[in-house]
Amino acid sequence: MRRYERFSENAVQAEGITPLQYLLLLHVKGFPGREWATVGELAERLQAKQHGVVALVSRCEAGGLVERRANAQDRRRVEVHLLPAGEAILTHLAAIHRAELRALQGKFTVPHLP
Repeated sequence: MRRYERFSENAVQAEGITPLQYLLLLHVKGFPGREWATVGELAERLQAKQHGVVALVSRCEAGGLVERRANAQDRRRVEVHLLPAGEAILTHLAAIHRAELRALQGKFTVPHLP
C-alpha cells in the first residue's frame, strides 16, 4: 500500500502540485450532485480547519486550478469550481494512477479473517 502512496505523491508532485492540492481537486470534481463545493464542505471532506482550506484554495486559485464564485442565491456563500487546468491535471493523474494500479494488480494478498 505504501508503494502506491509513494507513487501517487511523486506523480502529483511531478505535476507541480502538492498531494493536498490534489485531494482538494479530487473533492471538488467528485462532489455529488454538482460541479462545485463550498469551502466548508471541502474542510469537512478533508478533515481540515476551514481557514486552512481557505489558504489551500487560495494556492490552487493562484495556480489557475480553481476559482471562487459567489453563489447566485446567497452571495455570502462561496463556491469553488475547477478550471480547465485543474481538470487537465486530474485527467492526466487519473490515467497514470490507473496504469499503476494495473501494474500492482495481484501483488497484494488479503489474509482471511475468522
